[in-house]
This record gives sequence, structure tokens and C-alpha cells, in this order.
Amino acid sequence: MTGEVKFRKKLSRPQFHKFMADHPPCVVVLESCGGAHYWARQMVKFGHRVKLIAPQYVKPFVKRQKNDAADAEAIVIAAQRPEMRFVEPKTQEQQARAVLFRARERLVRHRTELVNALRAVMYEYGHVFPLGIANLKRIEATLEGSNGELPELALEACRDLILQIAEKTARIEAKTKKAKVLSKNADLTRQLQTMPGVGPLTALAIEAFAPPMSSFKCGRDFAAWLGLVPRQHSSGGKARLGRISKAGQADIRRLLIIGAMMRLNWLGRKSIRPGSWLARMLERKPRMLVAIALANKMARAIWAMMTHNEDYRDPTQAAAAV
Repeated sequence: MTGEVKFRKKLSRPQFHKFMADHPPCVVVLESCGGAHYWARQMVKFGHRVKLIAPQYVKPFVKRQKNDAADAEAIVIAAQRPEMRFVEPKTQEQQARAVLFRARERLVRHRTELVNALRAVMYEYGHVFPLGIANLKRIEATLEGSNGELPELALEACRDLILQIAEKTARIEAKTKKAKVLSKNADLTRQLQTMPGVGPLTALAIEAFAPPMSSFKCGRDFAAWLGLVPRQHSSGGKARLGRISKAGQADIRRLLIIGAMMRLNWLGRKSIRPGSWLARMLERKPRMLVAIALANKMARAIWAMMTHNEDYRDPTQAAAAV
């Protein structure tokens, strides 16, 4: 490999498909963007070896002006770096599960917008309600007992919002039910749910968005990929650590933190053994900080479970057994 440019061609999608089908097996490097995983699977079918690079790792190699030719050159230069990190191509099944997960999340966001719009209308007429879908019944009761306090047009708008919220709720429940069925039938997601704080949605998100655990050397690397480790600003041999980086997969990170918070609420604390690491942390640290630390531990345990193909084992019970 001399690094010399052999040719430059501008091809449409059908032309590119035919060109790569006729080309001898080679290494194909793509930027990880929309459609990249589909093209990666197509290239594998043609006998090529595929590497995907995240866009943030390509950008530093773009010279001056940004255009398609400069981007292609930057991708080639980035791929030649020996320390470059690549993205694992996703299978069709992984992408299908990701579509289901994103569809449910989108419906939840739309429902939240509708609930806030309803609260805003009620606020304009002197009725104040806290945040959250749980207060919807209170709003409905207030509307039913308004006794002419609200104009008819406002009542119609509120009732229409309630109907839309009910429709979104039904669709969310249908998506949730489908996700639970998928999580129950797959061996990997069933195995993940043996860990306290990991439910069907968290297991589905890990299966859909996480790369193979073999791509991480240890559990801390997986936690770092999720953005659950402190951000570093070290220099001159002095380690300076800040807040968690939040630089990784946001969906899995959010669900792990929510699962950790569920383990730390008044009901979950009953299962915390006195004198354990978690009990000592709760005695001297804020609950949110402990939840993030626990999510970090959960990420490392997930890496170990998936690497060794084992169910979750409680560390305290394992130590007692030994």
C-alpha cells in the first residue's frame, strides 16, 4: 500500500452498487451515517471487508473546504491511522429493534408535548397542575366540573388534546408490549433482565444499540463508551476528573441511570444490605451521584455477563458463598 490515488469517480447509487459488485475484494471504508449499515451489509455480500468510522473522527482530516471529494479523502486518511476506532456494522435485526425503540420514544415525546400544551391552556385560566402524565385525571376532573368557567372553545381544545393523549398512550402501550415480547423471547435480553434495574426496554436498547462486547477490552471501556465515566482534563501528570462525559450512547445510559434510581428509592432500598458498598455510598453521597456510580457498575457487570454468557450474580451473595 503506497497511499497513492488510483482513480476518482463520481457515481450515483445504482452505479456505485454495480461498480462495487464488479470490483475485486478490497477494504471499503465508509462514514457511519444514514444508510451506512445497509451499504456495509451490501459490501460484505460482494466479498469486501468493511470499516465504518464515526463522523467526529473523520472531521479533523478534512482539509480547508468541505465537499464530497474532501470528505472521501478524509475518510481514507482517517482509516489509515493505526489507532483509529471503527464502528461495528449492525445487522438487519438490530436495526429493526432500534426502529421499534425509537418509535416508542418518539410517541412518548409527542405525548409529553400534548400534556404540556394541555397544562398551558389550563394555566391560562388559573388552573395549575404539576408536571407528569400522572396528573391527567386531575385535569379531566377539573374540565368536567368547570361549570362554565372555561369558554366553550377552550373546552373543545382541551378535550381534543385529551383524545390525542389517549391515542398516543394506546400506541405507546402497544409498542411497550411488543418490546416486552421481544425481550422475553431472545436469550440475550432474557439474560440481561436477571440483573436488578434492567427491564425489557433497557435490555432491548442494549441489544439494538450496543456493539459486540468483544470490541471492548474490559467493562470500564464499555462504561466509557456509554459516557458513564468522569471527563478528564489532565495535564503535566496531574489527573483532573470532572463530571461524567455523557459522550456515548444516550439511550442506554439514560435507562441504566433510571434503573439505578429505581434501586435507590424507598422500595428498592429494602434489598440493600447494611454495610455494603451501596449502603456506604448512600450514607455520605447524594442519591443522584450514587445512582450514576451504580449505573457505572451495572454497565461493567453487563459487559461481564455478555462476555462470559452468564446470568447476573449478586456480588455480596457470591462473596458469602466463597
